[in-house]
Amino acid sequence: MELNPETPSDLESIYRQRFDEHLTYRNQVWKVLATEYFSRFIPAGARVLDLGCGYGEFINNICCAKKLAMDMNPRARLHLAADVEFHEQDCTLPWPLPDESLDLVFTSNFFEHLASKQAMKLALGQAYRCLRRGGRIITMGPNVRFTGGAYWDFWDHHLALTDVSMKEALTVLGFQVEKAVDRFLPYTMVNRRRAPMVMVRLYLRAPLLWKIFGKQFLVIGRK
Repeated sequence: MELNPETPSDLESIYRQRFDEHLTYRNQVWKVLATEYFSRFIPAGARVLDLGCGYGEFINNICCAKKLAMDMNPRARLHLAADVEFHEQDCTLPWPLPDESLDLVFTSNFFEHLASKQAMKLALGQAYRCLRRGGRIITMGPNVRFTGGAYWDFWDHHLALTDVSMKEALTVLGFQVEKAVDRFLPYTMVNRRRAPMVMVRLYLRAPLLWKIFGKQFLVIGRK
């Protein structure tokens, strides 16, 4: 069974084409997201893993005691801060981390790139094993219910998910769903008008706008 359809060289090529041009802006946006929203879920002493870290936009911009990142793209390490421990590997294989050694697993726009639900199940199983009791997993991704056909505009999208299917997946794997938002962020920052950071901050503080512009789900589970 093919669990990851893209090879590391495929990922490197896709990342270069899709993200290199937008890297500075993406980092600015993620700094706002990290400090203005996600920081509330991350205690200062937390050990955090960014699953499918990309170029490290999330993990580089959070404050915590221990930062870890996982991705198959070898070029990801070039963009990670010096205090991030990088694991270059297939997320469906056993993670080289002890049981209950993490406080938080964060993953954004990642599960849709896996080839199957079996691959996603294996990755979630590793997350569950490595999280301490009471630890959280934060998941974000395009909600195919709202993106419609635009979901397939990205060559490496394979697994279509909604907030409901994400909640069910976490529940089946043993997590308790703590928070579920069907509409959170807009679909993509690529090939879109770049909003100033003040607008990003205002957006995060106005959930009514999420219902208009949001096309990504946010689902948080607790072990």
